[in-house]
Amino acid sequence: MDATRLKRIPVFADLSDDALNKIAALAAEVSVPEGKELVREGDYSYDVLAIEEGTASVSRGGEVIADLGPGDVIGEMGVLERSQRNATVVATSSMLLVTLTSWDIRKLRKSTPEVVEHLRSVVEARKEHA
Repeated sequence: MDATRLKRIPVFADLSDDALNKIAALAAEVSVPEGKELVREGDYSYDVLAIEEGTASVSRGGEVIADLGPGDVIGEMGVLERSQRNATVVATSSMLLVTLTSWDIRKLRKSTPEVVEHLRSVVEARKEHA
């Protein structure tokens, strides 16, 4: 994956070029069709998904609580806190996602801890607005 593409995703935009290169070496790209369930409420979280293209709907208890689009991140809370997913996310268009597994996050924690701290700050900010 090209590190310059990561800069266009807000959660990664403020990171150093070195950090972006380390993320890019681990990240995978995934294309998904409209209607694909990306994550299910109650499941354990093993991936962080950043939306590069497309849109998705977030629901909790069957009720839509948010719409997501390019630049939004899914799954970081569950991966960082090793907890179950707190919502279901379904693609509302075809999507291009950048994915990092929980193993990738562990590698980044050792090699580039500022990346994990940055993701953690995103989680904290999201909790405050939840």
